[in-house]
Amino acid sequence: MANFPFQRLQTDLAALIARSPAGQRLPSEPDLAKQLGVSRATLREAMRTFETQGLIRRRQGSGTFVVGKMEALDSGLEILESLETMAKRLGLEVSVSDLNIEPITADEELAKLLGVPVGEALTRVRRVVRTENRPVAYLVDILPETILRSKDLPTDFHGSVLDFLLGRGDSLTSSRANVSAIGATAEVAKAIEIQRGDVLLHFYSQLFSAEGKVVDYSLSYFIPGYFHFHVVRRVGSS
Repeated sequence: MANFPFQRLQTDLAALIARSPAGQRLPSEPDLAKQLGVSRATLREAMRTFETQGLIRRRQGSGTFVVGKMEALDSGLEILESLETMAKRLGLEVSVSDLNIEPITADEELAKLLGVPVGEALTRVRRVVRTENRPVAYLVDILPETILRSKDLPTDFHGSVLDFLLGRGDSLTSSRANVSAIGATAEVAKAIEIQRGDVLLHFYSQLFSAEGKVVDYSLSYFIPGYFHFHVVRRVGSS
């Protein structure tokens, strides 16, 4: 079985996942690798495909679990809007957990990104976004205290800094976002219950005011299988 075809392995895994009810834990990695006649490294590589589709989830120290089918958040990137706004428009329910709001100070990197002096007082807002009680994204916003203080946020704050600023009447005009695929850090993996190094869709963005100043630097980490982002582009003239 040393030359077990990778495609056959994925087919067998797909069948195993399909016949397992949502929430069921799959056999341990060593047992499953032995059962399928492959190495653990090959098995792990094949299972990543199903993770990115949102069909299974690996939890540190607990094992791999089958995830029930759910509708993905599908949105274009031409207009900046919060996950909550996206979900509402699509008729999906999302919630926020593990909300952490804390004061920090700007190091050299944050000072450059926000256009403030080193040592400037900042507010950092971190939280996990869930749908059907599954963690699907980890969001971090960092703003100067002159823009947002911890006490500015209401007690029923639901997690969207963008929606709060817009609702307050702040004049926001544009956002510059960089998009990449990265491996999950230990902090992010723990927050959204995946394995360190698992692939995530990563956005890091600067939000600008009408005066051209950066009012928010945000970091967003999405589990790929739960999100479908797209961009509509015009065809340029030659």
